[in-house]
Amino acid sequence: MSEQKYGSDLVVDSLTNQGVNLLFGIPGAKIDRLFETLEHPSTGQKVPKLIVTRHEQNAAFMAQAFARITGKTGVVVVTSGPGVGNLVTGLMTANAESDPVVAIGGQVQRKDLYRLTHQSTNSVALFNSITKYSSEIQDPNNISEIIANAFAAANGAKKGAAFVSLPQDVDDAPVSINALPKVHQAKSGPAALADLSWLAEQIRQAKLPVLLVGSRGSDDATVAALHQLLEQTTLPVVETFQGAGVISRELEADTFFGRIGLFRNQVGDRLLQQSDLVITIGYDAIEYEPRNWNKENVLNIVALDTTHVQIDNNFVPQRQLIGDLAQSLSILTDNIKGYVLPDDSQATLKLLKADLRASDEPTYTPAEGNLNHPLDVIQSIQNHVTDDMTVSTDIGSHYIWMARHFKSYVPRHFLISNGMQTLGVGLPWAMTAAMVRPNVKSVSVSGDGGFFFSAMELETAVRLNLNTVHIVWNDNAHYDMVKFQEEMKYDGQSAGVDFGNIDIVKYADSFGAKGLRVTRPDELDAVLDEAFATQGPVVVDIPVDYSHNYELGSQLIQPEG
Repeated sequence: MSEQKYGSDLVVDSLTNQGVNLLFGIPGAKIDRLFETLEHPSTGQKVPKLIVTRHEQNAAFMAQAFARITGKTGVVVVTSGPGVGNLVTGLMTANAESDPVVAIGGQVQRKDLYRLTHQSTNSVALFNSITKYSSEIQDPNNISEIIANAFAAANGAKKGAAFVSLPQDVDDAPVSINALPKVHQAKSGPAALADLSWLAEQIRQAKLPVLLVGSRGSDDATVAALHQLLEQTTLPVVETFQGAGVISRELEADTFFGRIGLFRNQVGDRLLQQSDLVITIGYDAIEYEPRNWNKENVLNIVALDTTHVQIDNNFVPQRQLIGDLAQSLSILTDNIKGYVLPDDSQATLKLLKADLRASDEPTYTPAEGNLNHPLDVIQSIQNHVTDDMTVSTDIGSHYIWMARHFKSYVPRHFLISNGMQTLGVGLPWAMTAAMVRPNVKSVSVSGDGGFFFSAMELETAVRLNLNTVHIVWNDNAHYDMVKFQEEMKYDGQSAGVDFGNIDIVKYADSFGAKGLRVTRPDELDAVLDEAFATQGPVVVDIPVDYSHNYELGSQLIQPEG
């Protein structure tokens, strides 16, 4: 007689059929049978590996990082009530930043759904506005089809988050049907051939065409096609922060002109201002609003994407070329063969490239002897990181410095939250990178504020013996990214930006990680040498001088005339 199967078995089998081999979460009474199935499967039953975290928000961050790094779907499983509530920030971030994540949240039994009972909440309504799909399973026989539709929604033309509510009695219900097999995503072809021919003619007629590459242009296939185009036809490229790494070392000298985001005062911003044809590739407006980089609303824009763009007053493309980006770029490559930038445009690019290089040099001496200049910290990190390592940056003042100046030459190896700009992502993202890229160090960078949003996950990192180096830029207990922008707006005053000091080294040591501190700038390289040579989780406390951070938001490019 075959062993009785339950709703939880159908959930697990559905996830397995979708190719899920790793998931993150925290159990609870309303979803405990699913966790029992994950940890104690039936004989011969395949199950994904479960990573138990210390907070549901961090579990969602880890699922998001898994999705961004691997291109597969990240999965997070939590219990009802506050368990699903704690997913909100993580799913909102994944959805805004086009990372495919499926969350399964426990729910009270169906008869209690609309009663004032322990942990009952309308979780489907909670996630409706911040996911691409939010549904509750009402019939055990529908488990597999709802999960399949959640995966399909998360992996649409514009990827994002999906949520499935699993009532306790559905999880516990006996079932007799089997999980659905995976239905492969429908593939799209290239953009319309006539439009690609038209774009090729626009490029041939342009004096200074520029490619602006965003997050949806950073998958492996699109980057490979982009490289083929640039190897044949030299065109300048500007990356968004989340498009970091699309330009290889070999192409950097001739084609890379920096990244843009947040403040309009970068070399890439100046290049776009001078361009007579801006071709966006997988660019999402949430990465850097068009009202910043097209403030004058005069740029000639064409959008290549997998999905229709959001039109606004400063982003009205001449045409949208919608389709598979890699195929579209390959056709475009053939169509523009022989195009060469005019001499005066090449001279302009040479000057901009010199300015880009100069921007990496420190322009001030730290105010106190124990403090490190942000650019010196970045240079030391750069010297210790190889191209196959993953660097995850949290949000804070350090993120602006890192996004502008840290060089990455492989897509999705420099991870940035530039849609939601979510505090606390750095350490969880780095932990996931260490799981899926276990043969190299995984590095994360945060401020002392953002670090403690997720620092409890050091226990998880130690438990799993993850090979991580977490670098904390310590500005002596301030939310500095808020602080310096408030000071710029309010005549030097700031509010609500101070908190108490915590000894970061002692904190790390208490978890069983290795804590290190840079006490003088001349120790910086040696301390990082030790950190990168250490097996297992390491936390490095680096005091930084942010006294000139106002310069990050100054000297903005203003409209002409």
